[in-house]
Amino acid sequence: MIESVIHDAAAETVVLTGESPTAETLRSIARDRTPTRFGPDVTARLDADRALVDSAVENGVPTYGVTTGLGAGVTQALGREELAEFSVRTVRGRANAVGEPLPTDAVRAAMAARLNSFAHGGSGVQPAVASLLLDMLNTGVHPRIPGTGSVGASDLCLLAHVAQVVMGEGFAEYDGEILPGDQALARAGLHPAALGPKDGLVLCSSNSITAGMGALALADARETFTLAQAVATLTYEGFRANTTPLDPSVQAARPAPGQCEAAEGLRALLAGSLLLDPANARRLQDPISLRCVSQVHGALRSALDFVHPALDAELGGAADNPLVLADQGRVVSTGNFHTPALALAFDTLALALCHVASLSLARTECLLTGRHSGLPVTLSPRGPGHTGFMALMKTSQALTVEIKHLSTPVSNDSYSSADGVEDDTTNAPFAARRTGWILDRLRTVLAVEALVAAQAVDLAKVPKLGVGPALLYQAIRDRVEPLDDDRSCGPDIELVADAVLANRAVITALESLAKSPT
Repeated sequence: MIESVIHDAAAETVVLTGESPTAETLRSIARDRTPTRFGPDVTARLDADRALVDSAVENGVPTYGVTTGLGAGVTQALGREELAEFSVRTVRGRANAVGEPLPTDAVRAAMAARLNSFAHGGSGVQPAVASLLLDMLNTGVHPRIPGTGSVGASDLCLLAHVAQVVMGEGFAEYDGEILPGDQALARAGLHPAALGPKDGLVLCSSNSITAGMGALALADARETFTLAQAVATLTYEGFRANTTPLDPSVQAARPAPGQCEAAEGLRALLAGSLLLDPANARRLQDPISLRCVSQVHGALRSALDFVHPALDAELGGAADNPLVLADQGRVVSTGNFHTPALALAFDTLALALCHVASLSLARTECLLTGRHSGLPVTLSPRGPGHTGFMALMKTSQALTVEIKHLSTPVSNDSYSSADGVEDDTTNAPFAARRTGWILDRLRTVLAVEALVAAQAVDLAKVPKLGVGPALLYQAIRDRVEPLDDDRSCGPDIELVADAVLANRAVITALESLAKSPT
Protein backbone atom coordinates (compact mmCIF):
# COMPACT_ATOMS: atom_id res chain seq x y z
CA MET A 1 0.00 0.00 0.00
CA ILE A 2 0.99 3.63 -0.01
CA GLU A 3 1.68 3.69 3.69
CA SER A 4 0.40 6.42 5.92
CA VAL A 5 2.69 9.39 5.69
CA ILE A 6 6.00 8.60 7.34
CA HIS A 7 7.71 11.29 9.39
CA ASP A 8 11.46 11.27 9.06
CA ALA A 9 14.15 13.78 9.93
CA ALA A 10 13.83 15.65 6.66
CA ALA A 11 10.13 15.87 5.88
CA GLU A 12 6.95 13.95 5.51
CA THR A 13 7.43 11.16 2.98
CA VAL A 14 5.04 8.90 1.12
CA VAL A 15 6.38 5.40 0.54
CA LEU A 16 5.23 3.61 -2.61
CA THR A 17 5.02 -0.12 -2.08
CA GLY A 18 2.62 -1.10 -4.85
CA GLU A 19 -0.64 -1.62 -2.98
CA SER A 20 -3.64 0.72 -3.09
CA PRO A 21 -3.13 4.26 -1.79
CA THR A 22 -5.88 6.25 -0.19
CA ALA A 23 -7.28 9.02 -2.33
CA GLU A 24 -6.21 11.49 0.35
CA THR A 25 -2.62 10.25 0.26
CA LEU A 26 -2.48 10.59 -3.50
CA ARG A 27 -3.92 14.09 -3.11
CA SER A 28 -1.13 14.96 -0.67
CA ILE A 29 1.42 14.01 -3.33
CA ALA A 30 -0.46 15.88 -6.04
CA ARG A 31 -1.34 19.09 -4.22
CA ASP A 32 0.89 19.31 -1.17
CA ARG A 33 3.90 17.96 -3.08
CA THR A 34 4.76 15.52 -0.32
CA PRO A 35 8.14 13.89 -1.08
CA THR A 36 7.80 10.34 -2.36
CA ARG A 37 10.05 7.29 -2.52
CA PHE A 38 9.89 3.60 -3.33
CA GLY A 39 9.58 1.01 -0.58
CA PRO A 40 12.56 -1.21 0.30
CA ASP A 41 11.43 -4.19 -1.81
CA VAL A 42 10.68 -2.29 -5.01
CA THR A 43 14.18 -2.26 -6.52
CA ALA A 44 14.47 -6.04 -6.36
CA ARG A 45 11.00 -6.39 -7.91
CA LEU A 46 11.88 -4.05 -10.76
CA ASP A 47 15.14 -5.90 -11.39
CA ALA A 48 13.41 -9.28 -11.52
CA ASP A 49 10.73 -8.04 -13.91
CA ARG A 50 13.27 -6.42 -16.19
CA ALA A 51 15.43 -9.52 -16.29
CA LEU A 52 12.48 -11.45 -17.72
CA VAL A 53 11.95 -8.82 -20.44
CA ASP A 54 15.64 -8.95 -21.30
CA SER A 55 15.44 -12.75 -21.49
CA ALA A 56 12.48 -12.59 -23.89
CA VAL A 57 14.46 -10.24 -26.11
CA GLU A 58 17.62 -12.35 -25.89
CA ASN A 59 15.80 -15.54 -26.83
CA GLY A 60 13.49 -14.04 -29.43
CA VAL A 61 10.33 -15.08 -27.59
CA PRO A 62 7.22 -13.69 -29.35
CA THR A 63 6.04 -11.06 -26.89
CA TYR A 64 3.38 -8.46 -27.65
CA GLY A 65 4.80 -4.97 -27.93
CA VAL A 66 8.31 -6.18 -27.10
CA THR A 67 9.34 -8.39 -30.01
CA THR A 68 6.17 -7.76 -32.06
CA GLY A 69 4.27 -4.72 -33.23
CA LEU A 70 1.32 -3.15 -31.41
CA GLY A 71 -2.41 -3.22 -32.09
CA ALA A 72 -3.04 -4.31 -35.64
CA GLY A 73 0.73 -4.91 -35.95
CA VAL A 74 0.73 -7.76 -33.43
CA THR A 75 1.46 -10.28 -36.19
CA GLN A 76 4.62 -8.46 -37.27
CA ALA A 77 7.88 -9.71 -35.73
CA LEU A 78 10.48 -7.06 -34.98
CA GLY A 79 14.21 -7.42 -35.46
CA ARG A 80 16.25 -7.38 -32.28
CA GLU A 81 18.28 -4.43 -33.52
CA GLU A 82 15.19 -2.20 -33.79
CA LEU A 83 13.53 -2.95 -30.44
CA ALA A 84 14.93 0.07 -28.58
CA GLU A 85 14.07 2.39 -31.46
CA PHE A 86 10.62 0.81 -31.58
CA SER A 87 10.12 1.96 -27.97
CA VAL A 88 10.96 5.51 -29.01
CA ARG A 89 8.63 5.31 -32.01
CA THR A 90 5.89 3.95 -29.75
CA VAL A 91 6.06 7.15 -27.72
CA ARG A 92 6.35 9.56 -30.61
CA GLY A 93 3.55 7.90 -32.56
CA ARG A 94 1.14 8.13 -29.66
CA ALA A 95 1.77 11.64 -28.35
CA ASN A 96 -1.38 12.82 -30.11
CA ALA A 97 -3.48 14.33 -27.31
CA VAL A 98 -4.99 17.75 -27.89
CA GLY A 99 -6.78 20.50 -26.00
CA GLU A 100 -6.31 22.32 -22.73
CA PRO A 101 -3.45 20.80 -20.70
CA LEU A 102 -4.30 18.90 -17.56
CA PRO A 103 -3.78 20.88 -14.35
CA THR A 104 -0.58 20.26 -12.41
CA ASP A 105 -2.28 18.35 -9.62
CA ALA A 106 -3.77 15.89 -12.13
CA VAL A 107 -0.37 15.41 -13.77
CA ARG A 108 1.29 14.76 -10.42
CA ALA A 109 -1.46 12.36 -9.38
CA ALA A 110 -1.02 10.46 -12.64
CA MET A 111 2.76 10.26 -12.18
CA ALA A 112 2.32 8.99 -8.61
CA ALA A 113 -0.26 6.43 -9.74
CA ARG A 114 2.07 5.09 -12.44
CA LEU A 115 5.00 4.94 -10.04
CA ASN A 116 2.92 2.96 -7.58
CA SER A 117 1.98 0.49 -10.31
CA PHE A 118 5.69 0.16 -11.11
CA ALA A 119 6.22 -0.65 -7.44
CA HIS A 120 3.48 -3.27 -7.61
CA GLY A 121 5.38 -5.13 -10.31
CA GLY A 122 4.48 -6.52 -13.70
CA SER A 123 5.57 -3.67 -15.95
CA GLY A 124 9.09 -4.79 -16.84
CA VAL A 125 10.28 -1.18 -17.01
CA GLN A 126 13.96 -0.42 -16.71
CA PRO A 127 14.67 0.54 -13.08
CA ALA A 128 16.50 3.64 -14.33
CA VAL A 129 13.36 4.81 -16.16
CA ALA A 130 11.25 4.32 -13.04
CA SER A 131 13.82 6.22 -10.98
CA LEU A 132 13.79 9.14 -13.41
CA LEU A 133 10.01 9.42 -13.27
CA LEU A 134 10.21 9.43 -9.47
CA ASP A 135 12.86 12.15 -9.58
CA MET A 136 10.69 14.19 -11.94
CA LEU A 137 7.83 14.00 -9.45
CA ASN A 138 9.98 15.04 -6.51
CA THR A 139 11.77 17.87 -8.30
CA GLY A 140 8.63 19.27 -9.91
CA VAL A 141 9.20 18.45 -13.58
CA HIS A 142 5.59 18.20 -14.76
CA PRO A 143 5.00 17.03 -18.33
CA ARG A 144 2.54 19.14 -20.30
CA ILE A 145 -0.31 16.73 -21.08
CA PRO A 146 -3.12 17.89 -23.40
CA GLY A 147 -6.37 16.72 -21.84
CA THR A 148 -8.15 14.94 -24.69
CA GLY A 149 -7.00 11.76 -26.39
CA SER A 150 -7.86 8.70 -24.29
CA VAL A 151 -10.98 6.55 -24.56
CA GLY A 152 -10.26 4.29 -21.60
CA ALA A 153 -8.35 1.41 -23.17
CA SER A 154 -5.14 2.64 -21.55
CA ASP A 155 -4.38 6.35 -21.50
CA LEU A 156 -1.94 5.86 -24.37
CA CYS A 157 -2.11 9.20 -26.14
CA LEU A 158 -2.01 11.16 -22.88
CA LEU A 159 0.76 9.25 -21.14
CA ALA A 160 2.89 9.43 -24.27
CA HIS A 161 3.38 13.11 -23.41
CA VAL A 162 4.89 12.01 -20.08
CA ALA A 163 7.10 9.52 -21.90
CA GLN A 164 8.30 12.26 -24.24
CA VAL A 165 9.73 14.22 -21.33
CA VAL A 166 11.35 11.08 -19.91
CA MET A 167 13.15 10.84 -23.27
CA GLY A 168 14.04 14.54 -23.21
CA GLU A 169 11.39 15.51 -25.75
CA GLY A 170 7.97 17.15 -25.51
CA PHE A 171 7.29 19.94 -23.02
CA ALA A 172 7.14 20.24 -19.26
CA GLU A 173 6.39 22.84 -16.63
CA TYR A 174 9.20 23.54 -14.21
CA ASP A 175 9.15 26.29 -11.62
CA GLY A 176 6.20 27.96 -13.35
CA GLU A 177 7.75 27.96 -16.81
CA ILE A 178 6.88 25.77 -19.84
CA LEU A 179 10.11 24.39 -21.30
CA PRO A 180 11.20 21.77 -23.84
CA GLY A 181 11.50 18.44 -22.05
CA ASP A 182 15.29 18.26 -22.11
CA GLN A 183 15.61 21.78 -20.72
CA ALA A 184 13.11 21.13 -17.94
CA LEU A 185 15.07 18.02 -16.91
CA ALA A 186 18.35 19.94 -17.03
CA ARG A 187 16.96 22.73 -14.84
CA ALA A 188 16.08 20.06 -12.25
CA GLY A 189 19.51 18.46 -12.50
CA LEU A 190 18.17 15.40 -14.33
CA HIS A 191 19.05 13.67 -17.58
CA PRO A 192 16.83 11.97 -20.19
CA ALA A 193 16.57 8.19 -20.11
CA ALA A 194 17.58 5.94 -22.98
CA LEU A 195 14.57 3.74 -23.63
CA GLY A 196 15.05 0.04 -24.20
CA PRO A 197 12.67 -2.71 -25.35
CA LYS A 198 9.16 -2.39 -23.84
CA ASP A 199 9.96 0.91 -22.05
CA GLY A 200 7.98 3.04 -24.49
CA LEU A 201 4.95 0.79 -24.15
CA VAL A 202 5.30 0.70 -20.35
CA LEU A 203 5.31 4.48 -20.12
CA CYS A 204 2.25 4.83 -22.37
CA SER A 205 0.17 1.77 -21.56
CA SER A 206 -1.66 2.24 -18.28
CA ASN A 207 -4.69 4.05 -16.91
CA SER A 208 -2.70 6.28 -14.59
CA ILE A 209 -4.23 9.50 -15.90
CA THR A 210 -7.70 8.17 -15.19
CA ALA A 211 -6.70 6.74 -11.81
CA GLY A 212 -4.92 9.92 -10.74
CA MET A 213 -7.77 12.22 -11.71
CA GLY A 214 -10.21 9.75 -10.20
CA ALA A 215 -8.38 9.72 -6.86
CA LEU A 216 -8.44 13.51 -6.68
CA ALA A 217 -12.13 13.55 -7.58
CA LEU A 218 -12.93 10.91 -4.96
CA ALA A 219 -11.11 12.83 -2.21
CA ASP A 220 -12.88 16.04 -3.22
CA ALA A 221 -16.26 14.30 -3.49
CA ARG A 222 -15.95 12.96 0.05
CA GLU A 223 -15.48 16.51 1.29
CA THR A 224 -18.37 17.70 -0.86
CA PHE A 225 -20.59 15.14 0.85
CA THR A 226 -19.73 16.73 4.21
CA LEU A 227 -20.32 20.23 2.81
CA ALA A 228 -23.70 19.25 1.38
CA GLN A 229 -24.69 17.83 4.76
CA ALA A 230 -23.62 20.98 6.61
CA VAL A 231 -25.30 23.36 4.16
CA ALA A 232 -28.52 21.36 4.40
CA THR A 233 -28.49 21.69 8.19
CA LEU A 234 -28.04 25.46 7.91
CA THR A 235 -31.13 25.49 5.69
CA TYR A 236 -32.94 23.37 8.27
CA GLU A 237 -32.24 26.10 10.82
CA GLY A 238 -33.38 28.99 8.62
CA PHE A 239 -36.46 27.10 7.43
CA ARG A 240 -37.15 25.67 10.91
CA ALA A 241 -37.45 22.23 9.39
CA ASN A 242 -39.08 19.16 10.88
CA THR A 243 -36.34 16.66 11.79
CA THR A 244 -38.66 13.69 12.38
CA PRO A 245 -37.50 12.07 9.09
CA LEU A 246 -34.00 11.83 10.63
CA ASP A 247 -35.23 9.77 13.58
CA PRO A 248 -33.18 6.53 13.81
CA SER A 249 -36.37 4.45 13.97
CA VAL A 250 -37.63 6.09 10.78
CA GLN A 251 -34.33 5.44 9.06
CA ALA A 252 -34.18 1.83 10.19
CA ALA A 253 -37.64 1.16 8.77
CA ARG A 254 -36.19 1.29 5.25
CA PRO A 255 -32.39 1.51 5.40
CA ALA A 256 -31.45 2.24 1.79
CA PRO A 257 -27.67 2.19 1.14
CA GLY A 258 -25.96 5.11 2.85
CA GLN A 259 -29.21 6.58 4.16
CA CYS A 260 -28.81 5.78 7.87
CA GLU A 261 -25.23 7.05 7.88
CA ALA A 262 -26.27 10.29 6.19
CA ALA A 263 -29.06 10.79 8.73
CA GLU A 264 -26.66 10.11 11.59
CA GLY A 265 -24.29 12.73 10.22
CA LEU A 266 -27.08 15.28 9.88
CA ARG A 267 -28.17 14.67 13.47
CA ALA A 268 -24.57 15.03 14.66
CA LEU A 269 -24.24 18.37 12.89
CA LEU A 270 -27.52 19.50 14.43
CA ALA A 271 -26.37 18.64 17.97
CA GLY A 272 -27.59 21.41 20.29
CA SER A 273 -30.21 22.64 17.85
CA LEU A 274 -33.75 23.32 19.03
CA LEU A 275 -34.91 21.52 15.89
CA LEU A 276 -33.98 18.13 17.33
CA ASP A 277 -37.24 18.48 19.23
CA PRO A 278 -39.88 18.18 16.46
CA ALA A 279 -42.17 20.39 18.55
CA ASN A 280 -40.01 23.33 17.46
CA ALA A 281 -40.59 22.69 13.74
CA ARG A 282 -42.63 25.24 11.83
CA ARG A 283 -44.49 22.67 9.74
CA LEU A 284 -45.80 19.16 10.27
CA GLN A 285 -44.29 18.02 6.96
CA ASP A 286 -41.72 19.80 4.78
CA PRO A 287 -41.13 19.69 1.01
CA ILE A 288 -39.17 16.69 -0.25
CA SER A 289 -35.95 18.69 -0.62
CA LEU A 290 -35.84 19.05 3.18
CA ARG A 291 -37.66 15.86 4.16
CA CYS A 292 -35.54 13.52 2.03
CA VAL A 293 -32.01 14.86 2.48
CA SER A 294 -30.79 11.64 4.09
CA GLN A 295 -32.14 9.58 1.20
CA VAL A 296 -30.42 11.67 -1.49
CA HIS A 297 -27.20 12.25 0.43
CA GLY A 298 -27.21 8.58 1.40
CA ALA A 299 -27.27 7.69 -2.28
CA LEU A 300 -24.18 9.87 -2.76
CA ARG A 301 -22.45 8.13 0.13
CA SER A 302 -23.29 4.78 -1.46
CA ALA A 303 -21.92 5.97 -4.81
CA LEU A 304 -18.67 6.99 -3.11
CA ASP A 305 -18.43 3.49 -1.67
CA PHE A 306 -19.03 2.07 -5.15
CA VAL A 307 -16.03 3.96 -6.56
CA HIS A 308 -13.59 2.56 -3.99
CA PRO A 309 -12.98 -1.01 -5.21
CA ALA A 310 -12.72 -0.01 -8.87
CA LEU A 311 -10.25 2.76 -8.08
CA ASP A 312 -8.29 0.68 -5.59
CA ALA A 313 -7.79 -2.05 -8.20
CA GLU A 314 -6.40 0.50 -10.64
CA LEU A 315 -4.14 2.27 -8.16
CA GLY A 316 -2.81 -0.88 -6.51
CA GLY A 317 -2.74 -3.28 -9.44
CA ALA A 318 -0.92 -4.02 -12.67
CA ALA A 319 -2.78 -3.00 -15.82
CA ASP A 320 0.20 -3.58 -18.13
CA ASN A 321 -0.17 -5.43 -21.40
CA PRO A 322 1.85 -7.56 -21.71
CA LEU A 323 2.18 -8.37 -18.02
CA VAL A 324 5.49 -9.58 -16.59
CA LEU A 325 5.01 -12.45 -14.12
CA ALA A 326 8.55 -12.75 -12.81
CA ASP A 327 7.75 -15.42 -10.23
CA GLN A 328 6.35 -17.62 -13.00
CA GLY A 329 8.91 -16.75 -15.64
CA ARG A 330 6.21 -15.59 -18.06
CA VAL A 331 5.31 -12.48 -20.04
CA VAL A 332 1.64 -12.73 -21.03
CA SER A 333 -0.98 -10.72 -22.88
CA THR A 334 -3.81 -9.36 -20.71
CA GLY A 335 -7.01 -7.33 -20.77
CA ASN A 336 -6.25 -5.60 -17.48
CA PHE A 337 -5.94 -2.26 -19.25
CA HIS A 338 -9.72 -2.19 -19.82
CA THR A 339 -11.69 -0.05 -17.34
CA PRO A 340 -15.46 -0.67 -17.47
CA ALA A 341 -15.77 -0.90 -13.67
CA LEU A 342 -14.00 2.43 -13.22
CA ALA A 343 -16.11 4.12 -15.90
CA LEU A 344 -19.36 2.78 -14.42
CA ALA A 345 -18.30 3.87 -10.94
CA PHE A 346 -17.66 7.46 -12.01
CA ASP A 347 -20.83 7.55 -14.11
CA THR A 348 -22.70 6.54 -10.96
CA LEU A 349 -20.92 9.14 -8.85
CA ALA A 350 -21.72 11.85 -11.40
CA LEU A 351 -25.41 11.00 -11.30
CA ALA A 352 -25.43 10.99 -7.49
CA LEU A 353 -23.79 14.43 -7.41
CA CYS A 354 -26.40 15.67 -9.88
CA HIS A 355 -29.18 14.64 -7.49
CA VAL A 356 -27.45 16.46 -4.62
CA ALA A 357 -27.25 19.62 -6.76
CA SER A 358 -30.93 19.39 -7.69
CA LEU A 359 -31.90 19.00 -4.05
CA SER A 360 -29.81 22.02 -3.04
CA LEU A 361 -31.44 24.09 -5.75
CA ALA A 362 -34.89 23.07 -4.52
CA ARG A 363 -34.05 23.91 -0.89
CA THR A 364 -32.85 27.35 -1.97
CA GLU A 365 -36.18 27.94 -3.68
CA CYS A 366 -38.01 26.83 -0.51
CA LEU A 367 -36.13 29.45 1.51
CA LEU A 368 -36.97 32.17 -1.02
CA THR A 369 -40.66 31.27 -1.22
CA GLY A 370 -42.57 32.91 1.59
CA ARG A 371 -45.50 30.47 1.56
CA HIS A 372 -43.05 27.66 2.31
CA SER A 373 -40.61 29.38 4.64
CA GLY A 374 -42.80 31.84 6.51
CA LEU A 375 -40.06 34.41 5.90
CA PRO A 376 -40.12 37.60 3.80
CA VAL A 377 -40.36 36.82 0.10
CA THR A 378 -36.88 36.72 -1.51
CA LEU A 379 -35.46 37.18 2.02
CA SER A 380 -35.25 40.95 1.61
CA PRO A 381 -35.70 42.79 4.91
CA ARG A 382 -36.98 45.82 2.96
CA GLY A 383 -40.04 44.20 1.42
CA PRO A 384 -41.70 44.79 -2.00
CA GLY A 385 -39.73 46.73 -4.56
CA HIS A 386 -36.48 45.02 -3.59
CA THR A 387 -34.97 42.00 -5.35
CA GLY A 388 -33.44 40.37 -2.32
CA PHE A 389 -31.94 36.99 -3.19
CA MET A 390 -34.47 35.88 -5.79
CA ALA A 391 -32.14 36.37 -8.77
CA LEU A 392 -29.64 33.97 -7.18
CA MET A 393 -31.96 31.18 -8.30
CA LYS A 394 -30.95 31.85 -11.90
CA THR A 395 -27.28 31.36 -11.05
CA SER A 396 -28.00 28.14 -9.18
CA GLN A 397 -30.29 26.89 -11.96
CA ALA A 398 -27.65 27.61 -14.61
CA LEU A 399 -25.03 25.68 -12.65
CA THR A 400 -27.41 22.79 -12.09
CA VAL A 401 -28.18 22.58 -15.80
CA GLU A 402 -24.46 22.30 -16.51
CA ILE A 403 -24.14 19.59 -13.86
CA LYS A 404 -27.06 17.66 -15.36
CA HIS A 405 -25.48 17.65 -18.79
CA LEU A 406 -22.06 16.77 -17.42
CA SER A 407 -23.57 13.83 -15.54
CA THR A 408 -24.81 12.11 -18.71
CA PRO A 409 -23.33 8.57 -18.67
CA VAL A 410 -20.35 8.10 -20.97
CA SER A 411 -19.42 4.47 -20.28
CA ASN A 412 -21.94 3.19 -22.84
CA ASP A 413 -20.49 5.18 -25.76
CA SER A 414 -18.06 2.77 -27.42
CA TYR A 415 -16.05 2.90 -30.63
CA SER A 416 -13.68 0.63 -32.54
CA SER A 417 -10.11 1.41 -33.64
CA ALA A 418 -6.76 -0.19 -34.52
CA ASP A 419 -8.16 -2.09 -37.50
CA GLY A 420 -10.87 -3.59 -35.30
CA VAL A 421 -8.42 -5.03 -32.75
CA GLU A 422 -9.41 -2.44 -30.14
CA ASP A 423 -13.16 -2.78 -30.58
CA ASP A 424 -14.50 -1.69 -27.19
CA THR A 425 -13.88 1.44 -25.13
CA THR A 426 -15.06 2.75 -21.74
CA ASN A 427 -14.34 6.51 -21.78
CA ALA A 428 -13.19 6.24 -18.16
CA PRO A 429 -10.76 9.20 -18.47
CA PHE A 430 -13.57 11.57 -19.35
CA ALA A 431 -15.80 10.04 -16.67
CA ALA A 432 -13.14 10.79 -14.05
CA ARG A 433 -12.15 14.20 -15.40
CA ARG A 434 -15.67 15.58 -15.67
CA THR A 435 -16.31 14.60 -12.04
CA GLY A 436 -13.95 17.41 -11.07
CA TRP A 437 -15.92 19.84 -13.23
CA ILE A 438 -19.16 18.71 -11.59
CA LEU A 439 -17.69 19.15 -8.11
CA ASP A 440 -16.57 22.70 -8.89
CA ARG A 441 -20.09 23.64 -9.98
CA LEU A 442 -21.75 21.80 -7.12
CA ARG A 443 -19.64 23.67 -4.58
CA THR A 444 -20.98 26.92 -6.04
CA VAL A 445 -24.57 25.63 -5.98
CA LEU A 446 -24.05 24.83 -2.31
CA ALA A 447 -22.52 28.29 -1.79
CA VAL A 448 -25.71 29.89 -3.11
CA GLU A 449 -27.80 27.81 -0.72
CA ALA A 450 -25.47 28.56 2.20
CA LEU A 451 -25.59 32.30 1.55
CA VAL A 452 -29.40 32.24 1.34
CA ALA A 453 -29.69 29.99 4.41
CA ALA A 454 -27.53 32.35 6.49
CA GLN A 455 -29.86 35.20 5.55
CA ALA A 456 -32.85 33.06 6.53
CA VAL A 457 -31.28 32.36 9.92
CA ASP A 458 -30.87 36.11 10.45
CA LEU A 459 -34.45 36.91 9.48
CA ALA A 460 -35.88 34.02 11.48
CA LYS A 461 -33.90 35.20 14.51
CA VAL A 462 -32.96 31.63 15.40
CA PRO A 463 -32.04 31.69 19.10
CA LYS A 464 -29.71 28.69 19.04
CA LEU A 465 -28.06 26.84 16.17
CA GLY A 466 -26.74 23.32 16.09
CA VAL A 467 -22.98 22.93 16.23
CA GLY A 468 -22.53 22.37 12.48
CA PRO A 469 -24.83 25.13 11.26
CA ALA A 470 -23.32 27.49 13.84
CA LEU A 471 -19.80 26.84 12.55
CA LEU A 472 -20.84 27.29 8.94
CA TYR A 473 -22.94 30.39 9.68
CA GLN A 474 -20.06 32.07 11.48
CA ALA A 475 -17.60 31.22 8.69
CA ILE A 476 -19.97 32.88 6.22
CA ARG A 477 -20.64 35.93 8.36
CA ASP A 478 -16.91 36.42 8.95
CA ARG A 479 -16.68 37.14 5.23
CA VAL A 480 -20.10 38.28 4.00
CA GLU A 481 -22.48 40.73 5.65
CA PRO A 482 -26.22 40.05 5.74
CA LEU A 483 -28.17 41.50 2.82
CA ASP A 484 -29.92 44.77 3.59
CA ASP A 485 -30.45 46.83 0.46
CA ASP A 486 -29.99 45.12 -2.92
CA ARG A 487 -26.42 44.53 -4.04
CA SER A 488 -24.50 42.40 -6.49
CA CYS A 489 -24.25 38.99 -4.85
CA GLY A 490 -22.02 37.26 -7.42
CA PRO A 491 -18.85 38.18 -5.52
CA ASP A 492 -20.48 36.97 -2.28
CA ILE A 493 -21.29 33.60 -3.83
CA GLU A 494 -17.74 33.13 -5.07
CA LEU A 495 -16.33 34.22 -1.72
CA VAL A 496 -18.43 31.64 0.13
CA ALA A 497 -17.52 28.96 -2.43
CA ASP A 498 -13.79 29.65 -2.29
CA ALA A 499 -13.10 31.00 1.19
CA VAL A 500 -15.62 28.92 3.15
CA LEU A 501 -16.61 25.76 1.29
CA ALA A 502 -13.12 25.20 -0.14
CA ASN A 503 -11.43 26.06 3.17
CA ARG A 504 -9.74 22.93 4.49
CA ALA A 505 -9.95 24.14 8.09
CA VAL A 506 -13.72 24.59 7.78
CA ILE A 507 -14.11 21.21 6.07
CA THR A 508 -12.01 19.43 8.69
CA ALA A 509 -14.00 21.00 11.52
CA LEU A 510 -17.30 20.03 9.90
CA GLU A 511 -16.06 16.48 9.30
CA SER A 512 -15.18 16.21 12.98
CA LEU A 513 -18.60 17.46 14.06
CA ALA A 514 -20.38 15.14 11.64
CA LYS A 515 -18.71 12.15 13.28
CA SER A 516 -19.65 13.21 16.80
CA PRO A 517 -22.20 11.10 18.68
CA THR A 518 -25.68 12.58 18.80
